[in-house]
Amino acid sequence: MTKFTKNKSEKDIIITIKRLGINGEGIGYYKKKIIFIPGALPGEVVVAKITNSHPHYLEGELIRVKERSPHRVPFPKDVNPATGGLELANLAYAQQLEFKQHLILDALRKYHPRNYNKIKVKKTLAAPDQWHYRNKAQYQIETYKHKTRLGLYAPNSHHLIDLPTMPTQSKATQKTERAIKHLIDKLHLHIADYRRHLDGIKTVVVRESQSSHEIQVTLITIGKHIPGLKKLAQEIMKLPNVVSVFQNETQWQNPQVWGNKTTKLLGKSHITESILDKKFKLSPRAFFQLNPAQTIILYSEALKLLDLTPEQTLIDAYSGVGTLGILASDQVRQVIGIESIPEAVEDAQENCHLNHVRNAEYVQGNVEKVLPDLKKQGVPIDALIVDPPRTGLNKKLIKTLLEVKPKTFVYISCNPSTLAKDLVLLSEAYDVRVIKPVDMMPQTPRWEGITKLTLRK
Repeated sequence: MTKFTKNKSEKDIIITIKRLGINGEGIGYYKKKIIFIPGALPGEVVVAKITNSHPHYLEGELIRVKERSPHRVPFPKDVNPATGGLELANLAYAQQLEFKQHLILDALRKYHPRNYNKIKVKKTLAAPDQWHYRNKAQYQIETYKHKTRLGLYAPNSHHLIDLPTMPTQSKATQKTERAIKHLIDKLHLHIADYRRHLDGIKTVVVRESQSSHEIQVTLITIGKHIPGLKKLAQEIMKLPNVVSVFQNETQWQNPQVWGNKTTKLLGKSHITESILDKKFKLSPRAFFQLNPAQTIILYSEALKLLDLTPEQTLIDAYSGVGTLGILASDQVRQVIGIESIPEAVEDAQENCHLNHVRNAEYVQGNVEKVLPDLKKQGVPIDALIVDPPRTGLNKKLIKTLLEVKPKTFVYISCNPSTLAKDLVLLSEAYDVRVIKPVDMMPQTPRWEGITKLTLRK
């Protein structure tokens, strides 16, 4: 069982855990106040200490488990329990799937979209691989007390946890990350220092194609001219299966990990991934699901729910590199993809050529602006598929959808709360037929689901 640290100056409290919160933390009550305790499971009686007190809730740290849940499983060896991305790793997988089904049920009960209690929520579709499924590692790097750390920040902190092992990463991405750390140390490359605002390497991104096993590396830097960066790229290219090295430039003021300028240092412009017999070229910034094996299930289910016919025009909103639209292209008359990132649009167009798809085109822009223009041009918007970021659909887009009124559409969501909120507005004109949760990220509380909406007559 995982060992937990304790500050002896803090008073121990005993808590009975009632349920899991949306971030996978145990929830109990202390003096009529809700308390969140990461690592605690429903049904357990635990010893904890209060780490933060807020007006309406408390935060706690698990010291030890007095009464253990029958669903508790050993935490992965040699991994710091504070590491993000393993919040459910001590919960048996069957219960992880149940938890993710309950996440959307709870969100529907909270926001009350029309006929929410009649919406059919299916059981969560299990992932083929519960471990080593992530094909992309995006690790931060820093120098601390003259030692290099490469890994992930502990949740809600600037404490970087060095990750010699990470059991959800593919073995190739993890091995490549650690080899790059060794090369950075060996070549004495400058590492970005946010405390002193010094330029250098800030993030190391490694992406692997599951089908071709090609590996693409991107070094995200603060500043453009980093001494020795080209030499580092040359050494990285010697690592197994690495076919390209890029530099992405960002600034301290940028809250996002990635900056807007990406330059190829060495190698290929893309790596190629295959999904359902279609090939997709991926540039560094292009979005692609992190779990390729489960992506096949996710997209197959989404296309099944769309129930497309040969005379339809399909709008693929937030189209990324064109994955869904290209997969659906042989089922419809026409596909129009809409994407805001220029590089992703270029990748989508390239992917059409790669797959000999002639009935799909991709437009660069924001969905809420492009969709009304298409309607004005007389484009028949019969079917729609949306796969937005965690923030969901903005209200302007929902208003546009209620005006344009595609007959059927499928909403792929990665956030049950924003999905439920969006359904409140969308259900003014649409019936929600079914929601299918799909476990894209085992061992984490991250949720993904497919919703089928049909225009009410």
